[in-house]
Amino acid sequence: MEAKAQMIQEQPKRPMSVDPRKFNLWLFMATVVMLFGAYLSAILVAKAEAGWAEYQLPDSLWFTSGIIVLSSIFLQLAYRSAKKDNLSTLKIYMSITMGLGLLFLAGQYYAWTELVAMKVYFSGDNLAGSFFYVISGLHGVHLIGGIVYLIIVFVNTFQAKVHSKNLNRMEMCATYWHFLGGLWLILFIFLFVNI
Repeated sequence: MEAKAQMIQEQPKRPMSVDPRKFNLWLFMATVVMLFGAYLSAILVAKAEAGWAEYQLPDSLWFTSGIIVLSSIFLQLAYRSAKKDNLSTLKIYMSITMGLGLLFLAGQYYAWTELVAMKVYFSGDNLAGSFFYVISGLHGVHLIGGIVYLIIVFVNTFQAKVHSKNLNRMEMCATYWHFLGGLWLILFIFLFVNI
């Protein structure tokens, strides 16, 4: 009888545990989505107002969009290398990812110079131009944060702190970088359709 009573007792449930740093990252990304969502909503509202002058987005943005996708691919390859403890390949892929991230930023700056050549300025009568500068600049700031994170993970690879048994930082870096790449593609498509 006692054995039967012990079998009936419920085992205490283990609470679900999430790494607090990962939780904070996801919370931060949700905040970023809301921020950009507010700007995109503002574009739709402002488009109906006076002072909205449409213009063609610079062609270089197609190139930079391809670069951000490539950087995500190389970072995913770096992550797979870390899982397999292939540290030499990990370092190469991380270097390529950082280089592509910097190239993306340079391409965004070049797009701004193209806009200036088309007489589309940050301030002035054209709200559409102002929105583009704000959105692309804000995304650039977040991307600089992502590059800093890439550099931290890159340095950790040389200190043998990134490997198959210690992937947390690498996973968070990849999550944030993929998020930034996906966010840019959504922003670019939205701007392409609405500006």
